[in-house]
Amino acid sequence: MAGAAGPGTGLGAAGGDGDDSLYPIAVLIDELRNEDVQLRLNSIKKLSTIALALGVERTRTELLPFLTDTIYDEDEVLLALAEQLGNFTGLVGGPDFAHCLLPPLESLATVEETVVRDKAVESLRQISQEHTPVALEAHFVPLVKRLASGDWFTSRTSACGLFSVCYPRASNVVKAEIRQHFRSLCSDDTPMVRRAAASKLGEFAKVLELDSVKTEIVPLFTNLASDEQDSVRLLAVEACVSIAQLLSQDDLEALVMPTLRQAVEDKSWRVRYMVADKFSELQKAVGPKITLNDLIPAFQNLLKDCEAEVRAAAAHKVKELCENLPIEGRETIIMNQVLPYIKELVSDTNQHVKSALASVIMGLSTILGKENTIEHLLPLFLAQLKDECPEVRLNIISNLDCVNEVIGIRQLSQSLLPAIVELAEDAKWRVRLAIIEYMPLLAGQLGVEFFDEKLNSLCMAWLVDHVYAIREAATNNLMKLVQKFGTEWAQNTIVPKVLVMANDPNYLHRMTTLFCINALSEACGQEITTKQMLPIVLKMAGDQVANVRFNVAKSLQKIGPILDTNALQGEVKPVLQKLGQDEDMDVKYFAQEAISVLALA
Repeated sequence: MAGAAGPGTGLGAAGGDGDDSLYPIAVLIDELRNEDVQLRLNSIKKLSTIALALGVERTRTELLPFLTDTIYDEDEVLLALAEQLGNFTGLVGGPDFAHCLLPPLESLATVEETVVRDKAVESLRQISQEHTPVALEAHFVPLVKRLASGDWFTSRTSACGLFSVCYPRASNVVKAEIRQHFRSLCSDDTPMVRRAAASKLGEFAKVLELDSVKTEIVPLFTNLASDEQDSVRLLAVEACVSIAQLLSQDDLEALVMPTLRQAVEDKSWRVRYMVADKFSELQKAVGPKITLNDLIPAFQNLLKDCEAEVRAAAAHKVKELCENLPIEGRETIIMNQVLPYIKELVSDTNQHVKSALASVIMGLSTILGKENTIEHLLPLFLAQLKDECPEVRLNIISNLDCVNEVIGIRQLSQSLLPAIVELAEDAKWRVRLAIIEYMPLLAGQLGVEFFDEKLNSLCMAWLVDHVYAIREAATNNLMKLVQKFGTEWAQNTIVPKVLVMANDPNYLHRMTTLFCINALSEACGQEITTKQMLPIVLKMAGDQVANVRFNVAKSLQKIGPILDTNALQGEVKPVLQKLGQDEDMDVKYFAQEAISVLALA
């Protein structure tokens, strides 16, 4: 675009060959005032090119003031601008001039749209690292103070995210001021500001001196954890993890645990949900002693909470909780204090709770060992395998391998396999489909002999299912099984059964034979394909159903590359030529396509 350079810009217009690199500021100004949002967005995205063309001096004196003055635009344009400015330090002359980027970002950090503010804060955090300690106190800290004491809650929420980046490098006097500002934001009148402060409390605590954490952060944490707004209280739970990591056991017990106990029994389910969701982190942060005395009873309460969401979040954490317990005495604790509650969840009324439990419960078998798994866990697995919710059943099947490792294949097959076979013949086709998708996984876990004995007949039965999606999945399943068990197994076990279907009275089953040949030919290799499969395909070219005949043409096109030249020229070519003269349009089309793809013309 060859716009005229504005007076005093001193930059030539972009070249006639569309060279973007010299983009005059006049054109940028025009485009930023254009009514089309997309044009404005594009010009913002080219800011770095423009800055390069202007040079560092003029970027500082012309471009940045212009951008600071014109921040009244669509949110997506402002978002792009906030993102661009974060990487601008090099374009304004390096770290010594990084402070020049603060005014436009300060304006962006006060806009109404949260996404824009967050991006501006992210860019400010990035730029703060490039300030020297002196520049930080001269330029960045005053900006944080201005935002923290701004009239609008938007600027105060943005300030919360900036304290932790400027605190470590500030002098002691300034540090005290920063802590004071953070304290006042934690008790701000606006819930949104308290929420922002609570969400950054843990991050801020990590950069403070230990004494300040005890004397200042812990009281703030206690206040926020008993805030009237549950959205603030739940963020305080998140901060609890960071604070707990910083304190000794005695301090934890005295300063943090009373508040955490209160959160476990909070009247709002959202807060209890947050405790359940962060349970593993809390457990690691507070250590084994407090876990046994406080967290296990708390966990029991969460597992029998009246809200399904809380129970589901706690159920998700069962395996992690058990893994993180001290090995000495772990089994006893799980058997006596956790397992009874898990047993109740297996028959929970809510499917999300049961599904969450099913996704982790199999992992307990490795922790509890063979005897406990057989006696206590297997009945639970069986109950879940027969659950009416498909997701619960799937979560069990997909984790069978870890149980197999503990109790061995025979025990597994006697107890769980009948339930799997039952699902494989389920009246709902989606359930059958899900089982098929797990068949290669199961086959790998069970081994070839066991598979042939128990599951092979199932896999063949699916090939003649009345639902096409099942037949298709069963075909892919055969291919994966051949890849697992090898061509010899295919030749003896699978191929003969597939080829028998070529004579089935139902044309859909005859077509399934072709689909299987397509899938198996590559896995089985040239010899089996030429000797056993090709004759059947060629024979089916005379089928009275046109759908079968055009699928013969498609199959020949698929297996053609595997065959040698003699077979192609001597056997495949005559059949395709005959199909090319077929009275059915589709048969003709696919036969001619196969001839051209295989270069047999």
